[in-house]
Amino acid sequence: MPIAKICGLSTPGAVDAALMGGAAFLGFVFFAGSPRNIALEAAAALARPARGNAVIVAVTVDPDDALLDRLMGVVAPDLIQLHGDETPARVNEVSARTGAGVIKAIPVSVLDDLRAASAYAGVSAHLMFDAKAAPGSAAPGGTGVAFDWPILAGQAFERPWFLAGGLDPWNVAQAVRLSGAPMVDVSSGVERGAGLKDPALIEAFLEAVRRA
Repeated sequence: MPIAKICGLSTPGAVDAALMGGAAFLGFVFFAGSPRNIALEAAAALARPARGNAVIVAVTVDPDDALLDRLMGVVAPDLIQLHGDETPARVNEVSARTGAGVIKAIPVSVLDDLRAASAYAGVSAHLMFDAKAAPGSAAPGGTGVAFDWPILAGQAFERPWFLAGGLDPWNVAQAVRLSGAPMVDVSSGVERGAGLKDPALIEAFLEAVRRA
């Protein structure tokens, strides 16, 4: 059975639905360009019931050291997700500075894009393969766009990896079957509007993952 991450949480009801449904990872977004952006103090409060029950992930885009320090001081996430243009050297710096593991997102549209993963194998705890944003897009992820999942089938990576991009309760089982993904990540696919998580959709997604 794949492992699930619910990302972009911002309300107690959504957090409760994720925890009750068995999500292993909970993601909180700290990026001003996202409709899921949340204040550090609010995220810390939401993460409190999850601590020890799920892995808490701080989702960032090219974070500077000041943000990293504030994140660790206020939220104390287990993992930092890097969703920008961070180099392997910067990923290593982030991990060393925070003491947290790193999920490095790799934007994908074609098979050749998967080659980027090898450069991050020695410095990240996990990889995430997400649909490449359209040119000029302000958001690096969470857009509900999928890529060609079968290009991941049979691939071997040195780190555990997530499949992200365009997943929802109705297609996640197919996505797992076509890609072989051991872990899946959802954000916009369990929303009723931009940034508005629907507890019923979270429950449905997690049930679909259990059946995948």
